[in-house]
Amino acid sequence: MRRLLLFFSLIAVSSGAFAQSKPTFTVGWSIYAGWTPYYYMAKAGLLKKWADKYNVTIKAQRFDYAPSLDAFVAKNIDACTMTNMEALDMPAASGVPTTTIIIGDYSNGNDQLIVRNGIGIKDLPGKKLLLVQKTVSEYLFDRAMTISGVRDDIKKVRLINTSDSDIATAFLSDSSASAVVTWKPMVSQILKQKGMTSLFSSSQIPGEILDLTVIRTDLLDRPDGSGQRFAKALAGAWYEMMTLMSAKGPAADKVLTEIGEGSQDSLASYKEQLSTTKMFYTPQSAVDFGASPDLKTKMALVRQFVFDHGLLGANTKSVDDVAIRYPDKSVQGKADRVRLVFDLSYMQMAAQGKL
Repeated sequence: MRRLLLFFSLIAVSSGAFAQSKPTFTVGWSIYAGWTPYYYMAKAGLLKKWADKYNVTIKAQRFDYAPSLDAFVAKNIDACTMTNMEALDMPAASGVPTTTIIIGDYSNGNDQLIVRNGIGIKDLPGKKLLLVQKTVSEYLFDRAMTISGVRDDIKKVRLINTSDSDIATAFLSDSSASAVVTWKPMVSQILKQKGMTSLFSSSQIPGEILDLTVIRTDLLDRPDGSGQRFAKALAGAWYEMMTLMSAKGPAADKVLTEIGEGSQDSLASYKEQLSTTKMFYTPQSAVDFGASPDLKTKMALVRQFVFDHGLLGANTKSVDDVAIRYPDKSVQGKADRVRLVFDLSYMQMAAQGKL
């Protein structure tokens, strides 16, 4: 009898220890067509399903965009949705090496430069322009001015830093603001009003504004392997989500409707946002994009932009001081200064059915 009691006691103790050792990770997301699926993934239990498979706990937390970046840099969250530009500059400037584990999509018209009263790009010097500074909105504005041949006038434009959750209301209520750079669904809200014109969009620079899920590189190096299990669980849940989203018919519409709830959008509104988002619905399509030479070309533009604008930190004296490593192991910049890694392995495992 004593042996039996001891046996059950040992089971209880070992089970308790197993439960206590189950690590918890948090992924942060903000409202954007390619990131709001995390709302559904949490609500519908996809994250829990895949987290349980890999013996981790995953929490999803919604943020405004800039605060999500701050939380990631501060290591208050473990993974985050962000663009390729922010994945490079925000963590790098703070000494937080970052790894891309999911290339979700690229903006193909979601991000836009909008003006009121019919003014043109050449009229912007001296005018007030609202945007979330130090983000890809500033990059889009720079590219618009550069392509239009008036890049030298950028410093003459009055940039007003505005939160993404406030920017539509702020612009529409402030007639002294002549222009705004933002993304959907805020773009759609603004363009519904009279007198608004889109002058430039991300469809004119396809593949330059990538939307990613990234993880702190140090987590992937954990000796217990929990960080890699977390990454596998995120990838597994993400591509199950993509399968649901890309299906046809009423079942798919039901899923898209519930995703739209995460950004207070109707089905029609969310579908409209997806129409200007180049989603990589299959892991293989994401792998193919990540392995293409085109990625290096686009990232070279982004890397130069963030350096020129001082977004890599005051101590960064050369663009090569913050380097990027690609899936073929090549490095842009100094090999001992890699701060952003594009890792296709989790997407490849999903493509091969190995998750």
